[in-house]
Amino acid sequence: MPEDDLSLTAESFSKSGSFSGITIVSGVSFSDTETLKSIAAAVSAPYLLICSSPSPVEMGPGALDRFISIAKDSGADMLYSDRREVFTDGAGREICRNHPVIDCQPGSVRNDFDFGPVMVFRTASFKKAVGSMETGYIYAGLYDLRLRMKRIEHINEYLYTDRLVDRRTSGEKNFDYVDPKNRDVQLEMEMACTEHLKRTGAYLEPEFKSAVTEGTQESFPVRASVIIPVKNRVKTIADAVGSALSQKCSFSYNVIVVDNHSTDGTTEVLERLAADDDRLVVLVPDRKDLGIGGCWNHAVYSEYCGEYSVQLDSDDLYSSEHSLEKIISVFQSADCAMVVGTYRMTDFNLAQIPPGIISHDEWTDDNGRNNALRINGLGAPRAFRTDILRKYGFPDVSYGEDYAVGLRISRKYRIGRIYEVVYLCRRWSENSDADLGIEKVNANNFYKDRIRTWEMAARQKMNKNKHR
Repeated sequence: MPEDDLSLTAESFSKSGSFSGITIVSGVSFSDTETLKSIAAAVSAPYLLICSSPSPVEMGPGALDRFISIAKDSGADMLYSDRREVFTDGAGREICRNHPVIDCQPGSVRNDFDFGPVMVFRTASFKKAVGSMETGYIYAGLYDLRLRMKRIEHINEYLYTDRLVDRRTSGEKNFDYVDPKNRDVQLEMEMACTEHLKRTGAYLEPEFKSAVTEGTQESFPVRASVIIPVKNRVKTIADAVGSALSQKCSFSYNVIVVDNHSTDGTTEVLERLAADDDRLVVLVPDRKDLGIGGCWNHAVYSEYCGEYSVQLDSDDLYSSEHSLEKIISVFQSADCAMVVGTYRMTDFNLAQIPPGIISHDEWTDDNGRNNALRINGLGAPRAFRTDILRKYGFPDVSYGEDYAVGLRISRKYRIGRIYEVVYLCRRWSENSDADLGIEKVNANNFYKDRIRTWEMAARQKMNKNKHR
């Protein structure tokens, strides 16, 4: 490595090999803006490596040279790479596994994007970004910094090994961003994201079209439809349908179950339930290749769908017999095209589990649709004005379909909120996201980042047209 090419700042760092001209500053945290400003004032080498892991990180042979070489060739402002992870399993054996990461897109604005603990910055870009920071953060400093990087390069090579491994399952990690104990952190992250959206022209002012005025005012067979897509949930489908049919409402409603060609006995359970209650409509698509979004479309565009379409997953339950009434009432009072409720996390037997009640407090009327770009979900249950939902439809995928249509609706219309529990989200071993491998987690995150990329581009175009 050329003399004085790199300065290195780390909480903990294990060097491998001989590196000339490296300055190591240890024992620092990068979450606060003042620390970053201090680093910017002190660093003089052309490139800066930040290691945010408090456990030892071992660089592979020639890894630092590789970072610098690609930085010079690509002109990147920031670089990150794939990594290896080492941990000890329950039997005391040391396990080493590959941990690939995904490319950073314009829509990769969620604050939990996985860059890994090792990030390399062009010092000139680092100093410029830090110098432009006007808000002093305690928690969101590093997030604010990376949002200001113009060109971020992913090196698809395993350049280092990390020994600090979060071994929780994907299902256990899913709700970190809405854990109430992280509320102060989330408020800072929201502020940093909102500033970024304003800088890039993707921020939307709290101005909304009237859903009532813009709706098509179609004729519907019932006021509301509870929609349940299902495939092979024989253990839970009767509970879900029973919860839906037990709702006490001042209006007519039905329950539309889209049976996506179940083979485990779910179909037979639905046949018995439908024979006992004509409010239950069971639809089986002709196609056998539909995802969850496609099943939703099959119900929404059917002749049976009501004026409002209300979600219920085949694993879950409404929290009381009044949930549906509460959801529909918000449409009447808020002139919104979509309503999102609050849910309680439970185990299979309905005992509350951490993080407990998920109210999505980050959704505020004035900034919710901007902050929605930072997070990976909008909450549950979700409900829609069917006439407006039919304008867009769901993407035919089985992950992120609700997030995509929610962002699309929020671009134009208000989304109403319920901050009391109306839904029970049951977590158990057969949830579709209970324990995903890294490849599937990466594919899911990449797709949602793509959704955000498209949405941000659309909002930037909206703002340009607005000011012409």
